[in-house]
Amino acid sequence: MKIIKFMFLLWLLTAISPSFAKIFYSKNEAMELAFGKGTQVEQLSLFPDENQVAKIEQDAKVKLDSGLFTFYVGKDQGKILGYAAIETSTVRTKPETLMIVLTPEGELQKVFTLAFHEPPEYQPPERWFEKLYKRPLAEMDFNKGVDGISGATLSTRSALSSIRKVMAIYQVMVKNKGTN
Repeated sequence: MKIIKFMFLLWLLTAISPSFAKIFYSKNEAMELAFGKGTQVEQLSLFPDENQVAKIEQDAKVKLDSGLFTFYVGKDQGKILGYAAIETSTVRTKPETLMIVLTPEGELQKVFTLAFHEPPEYQPPERWFEKLYKRPLAEMDFNKGVDGISGATLSTRSALSSIRKVMAIYQVMVKNKGTN
């Protein structure tokens, strides 16, 4: 009988536990946020070779988890408006999905949280992301002036890793390659 009561209590706790999953934007809405309504968006699929992977991982200070990377390139009348990448990473135990938008020159222009499945208090606020805009890749580090957020340490670390990864991929594979 004690086991049945325990199992019922366990079920009850999981059934009434709050779900924090929040999806803020669809992919189409995200592209509109990044580049504006009616803008042409093309996919740029990149397949880094071993040397590029090593350079990206060194610059980004993160391991790449895939041999494919996709940038979304916003264009207006053939002119590149910028690059966007959608990155999903695990914060504690649940994912966050960010859209990281770079200028045509590869500077961080904007970060949008597309989905966040951890409790809302762990989500980095927009003002934290704003402090990173225009900052060079070499300075995207907590040891180089990026402030952490008490209570959101893991999500800010995750976000910063995603931003560094996107910027490093841009620098190694897109910059000066004739695609911008």
